[in-house]
Amino acid sequence: MKFFTSQLTQIISSRGTKYNLKRLARFLGVLLLLIVIYSVLFHYIMEYEGRYHSWMTGFYWTLTVMSTLGFGDITFTSDLGRAFSVIVLISGMLSLLILLPFTFIQFFYAPWLEAQSRARAPRELPEKTRDHIIITHYNPITRAFMKKLEQYNYTYVLLESELSKALEYHDEGFSVVFGDIDDPETYKKLRVTQASMVVTAGTDMVNSNICNTVRELDEDVTIVATADSADSIDLLKMAGCNHVMRMGEMMGRALSRRTIGQDSRVHVVGRFDQLVIAEAMAYQTPLVGKTLKESRLREQMGINLVGIWERGKFNKPHPELTIKNESVLIMAGSPEQLRTYDEYMAIYRSTSSPVIIVGAGRVGRGIADAFDERGLNYRIIDKNPDRMKQDERYILGAAEDFSVLDQAGINEAPCILVTTHDDDMNIYLTIYARKLRPNIQVISRSTLQRNVSTLHRAGADFVLSYATMGANAIFNILERNDILIVAEGLNVFTVNAPPALNGKTLIESQIRQQTGCSVLAIKKEDHQLINPDPDVSITEQCELVMVGTDEDEVTFMELYR
Repeated sequence: MKFFTSQLTQIISSRGTKYNLKRLARFLGVLLLLIVIYSVLFHYIMEYEGRYHSWMTGFYWTLTVMSTLGFGDITFTSDLGRAFSVIVLISGMLSLLILLPFTFIQFFYAPWLEAQSRARAPRELPEKTRDHIIITHYNPITRAFMKKLEQYNYTYVLLESELSKALEYHDEGFSVVFGDIDDPETYKKLRVTQASMVVTAGTDMVNSNICNTVRELDEDVTIVATADSADSIDLLKMAGCNHVMRMGEMMGRALSRRTIGQDSRVHVVGRFDQLVIAEAMAYQTPLVGKTLKESRLREQMGINLVGIWERGKFNKPHPELTIKNESVLIMAGSPEQLRTYDEYMAIYRSTSSPVIIVGAGRVGRGIADAFDERGLNYRIIDKNPDRMKQDERYILGAAEDFSVLDQAGINEAPCILVTTHDDDMNIYLTIYARKLRPNIQVISRSTLQRNVSTLHRAGADFVLSYATMGANAIFNILERNDILIVAEGLNVFTVNAPPALNGKTLIESQIRQQTGCSVLAIKKEDHQLINPDPDVSITEQCELVMVGTDEDEVTFMELYR
């Protein structure tokens, strides 16, 4: 009843609905007047026929005839009375059976349903809302970002200008506000002056409009925007954006860092102060066939083996885990420790054959630029002649054509990177490359998170989705911290030591047993202890550098929330 009352109040308070209700009331007034007139005429005609009835009977007869019920207990005998009955019947059919339902639905029921819908996607946030994140567009990146915010208990709101989409996103469980993205009044209602961040992920022109609009209201709030063109970066910053992210270039450089197929050396994935996270191929090294216990990596080099990645499957370390030819070793250690690993293993495999890049779009060109900086040889394939450069490393043709792949050197290439924006095509090419070269390293891009596991099943060694990378990049800005994507679904992240772990040693905390996360380093003030021993104590002032899957991270946050 309270909900109905609130909806009714919202209907009445609207200017447009007030006008509609006046029209509905006017129609009901005319209808009531018509019933009264018919009731009065009923008495006159009955007196003409020599019969007398009460006023209640007159209303009763009028309503039964107008509603077409026609019980037949009261009828006229004269032609005048029967003609009057026909007029009442026809007018009743028009007014009660056609006009009244239409008018009621048009002027009351439909506005009430619309008010219910608008209540699910409100136009304003409560005045007390603060330190929230405003997101202006819904796409795979912002969807993953909102999931991340929910995981870390951040307050956020998604701004949507279409009511139907706002309701759809609300039904998916997201916090949504309905309003125009380029209207300053909208951001006033979103309490932008009390927000901690605004994220805009539309086109470059729309993003610049939003940045400029937000800056009219607040000079200090952090604004993060995505950009498609390099030329838009300076313009967005002039419009007031603090952080501009070119997702294509970021994706390209991220994928280029995972190209480890040319040798057995360690390849740095990321850093946390002095802690280095790196990968190395086990292919054709003495480690193949050995268990972790037999490899003695920690004893000989001090390296902490975080786990083994095998074509989409992450195996957590345990003494009897066997290293295979297709294994990718994920390691954590200091630069000196990883340099020691290189001294042992770098001699076993080396090739100068070019890496193959499929797709010369923003991502493919980003990979090529990164390879140029590293001095790596590559061949880039694309069937769009507009993307070709006057460079012998660019090959015009379709990657599904074997002659094109053969020209690019598929038989000797240590790695192939599949970078098209079509996930279906990426899956197709991944299967093709894996069948042609079972031992080649296949790295693929995924636009949608749901296709990551499919690409792994198709044979990809490493998959990175736009959504995950973009969401983590924005979240790192929000947290002023780093979440490092080791592989899709496997992250290295930092957290402040929870109070529940204060005074406990690592072995007493049972972090790995309870959450699945492993502690790679402990930072106390300015000192970082890499690969700490089990008897090291945790204090509240510590910062823990941890590695775990997405599920492990959620478990840790829920356990120590």
